[in-house]
Amino acid sequence: MNMIKQVNSGLRSGVVAIPASKSDAQRAYLAAALAPGKSIITGWGSSNDERAMLEAITRLGAVVSVEEEELIIEGIHQFPEMAVISAGESGLGIRLLSMICAARKGVFSVTGEGSLAERPMAFVETHLPLFGATCQTTNGKVPLEIHGPMHGATAKVDGSLSSQFISGLLMALPLVEGNSELHVQQLTSKPYIDMTLQTLEAFGIVVRTKPPSTYVIPGEQIYHATHYQIDADWSSASYWLVAAAIGHPIALRGLRLDSFQADKALMSFLQAANCQVVFKQDTISVDGSSRKAFQVDATDCPDLFPALATLAAGCVGTSIISGASRLTYKESHRGLTLQSEFGKLGVKIDLIDDDMHIHGTGIINGGVVHSHNDHRIAMCLAIAATIATDTVEIHGAESVAKSYPDFWRDLEVLEPVSDELKNN
Repeated sequence: MNMIKQVNSGLRSGVVAIPASKSDAQRAYLAAALAPGKSIITGWGSSNDERAMLEAITRLGAVVSVEEEELIIEGIHQFPEMAVISAGESGLGIRLLSMICAARKGVFSVTGEGSLAERPMAFVETHLPLFGATCQTTNGKVPLEIHGPMHGATAKVDGSLSSQFISGLLMALPLVEGNSELHVQQLTSKPYIDMTLQTLEAFGIVVRTKPPSTYVIPGEQIYHATHYQIDADWSSASYWLVAAAIGHPIALRGLRLDSFQADKALMSFLQAANCQVVFKQDTISVDGSSRKAFQVDATDCPDLFPALATLAAGCVGTSIISGASRLTYKESHRGLTLQSEFGKLGVKIDLIDDDMHIHGTGIINGGVVHSHNDHRIAMCLAIAATIATDTVEIHGAESVAKSYPDFWRDLEVLEPVSDELKNN
């Protein structure tokens, strides 16, 4: 399938209701599946990654139903000793699911599809033996064959490649026999670990933290069913916040300022670009009339790179974003993809060591671009197109379904800004 969207230049106005965080949702769905009894989930969404997690926990024995606007998850009564499950294209999903399967006695095949087939999974293979379980990858990638159960242990684990593996261990080790202590070295994306800890606490799991990055996990704990409200997604919001910063009178509804999501860092990044964040009742908007080139470090929030690239393209001068090495194993090689696709629109991007240099002129050309099956690339290009000199044709537009199925609808229902309003 190759959906093509043509996005015309022009300012839009309106209020956008931000969808559920697929990151928060996947953690909550899995925790609910591990909790005896029925958990009630509100604020849930319909992204592909969420659907994949719900399918996986159903295959493991959870019962999922919908009552009005509530998602009801009845926890697994008897974990199977053999199962084949898929995480779809979710990197977080496969890392959480593989660790949970490893915590249980049995043989499990865990796989994925699309870009996930190219993501490295050697961490699982090398680290599970530290806890008494084994994993056989397929040349370092999916599918994974996992033999459990794990037991508690004290271990040093590498957090430099992805925090998602660490989150998987934090969710799995409370279930096993014996206590554990994780000494995480070179931890990246710590806010995502904090999100995992928040979810665990909500479902009654105790993990003690020893600064800076050691986690003490008592074993043989029981997840407790609860009522859980999914956060609105700061990652999805990033495109609309940037849209506001580059001139659109758009307000966002649903975001929590006390969220643990890493991408909330965009608020400080906007300030670094001399933009003013405006809070009014239950909405957030941005005044970017005095925006300028900026320099920020997105190592802990690499999913912000696409939105930040659009912001930088809309500024005059060279913006520098550090942390570009985190972009290699995403839905696409995001650094090279951003360089290629923005280049087609006349925006020069250089990748120098761990930095991305975006040479903004405030002018973005029309043209034909491709998402590379990467949802975040499609969305950032769509926002860039709204201030381009001509129409931008985006191929692979269906990729937004991974995290934000209603993105195109939300863009299309915004009202064109009249010339009179533009001039005021």
